[in-house]
Amino acid sequence: MDTAKGSITIEIYKDASAGVVDRFVKLCKSDYFKGMPFRHVIKNFVIQGGDFDFNGAAQDWILKAKASGENALSPKHEAFMIGTTKSPNNKGFDIFITTAPIPDLNAKIVVFGRVTKGEDIVQEIEEIDTDDHYQPKTPIGIINITLRQEL
Repeated sequence: MDTAKGSITIEIYKDASAGVVDRFVKLCKSDYFKGMPFRHVIKNFVIQGGDFDFNGAAQDWILKAKASGENALSPKHEAFMIGTTKSPNNKGFDIFITTAPIPDLNAKIVVFGRVTKGEDIVQEIEEIDTDDHYQPKTPIGIINITLRQEL
């Protein structure tokens, strides 16, 4: 995943949710993510990118959880995990990159991978200035995603 800050390497877990992974791969091949903005950047919580209406479960989770302090650290969940919303009404595909362990992660998103290289880039993105709604003041997003398969 190339961003304006640098490259992030992601390992995909096909066994985690084959349908989600297949959809992600198909969208990557069609350049769906090319130029996709990071819509929300919440320090010590999550970076969210996506092309969607943003009316529902994802919005409630990321904004309310951060405001209420529900993002307390938990050893059960790692930082730098990759996922998408579990919302069946989501017509787009949003990407979450966790920047800290999140206790209720599996209840909110389908985790289908993790960052294996570029954690420093994720942390740089996490440091950008945001408004009161955690939206970046300066646009930043995904330049492109390149798929590679290890044999």
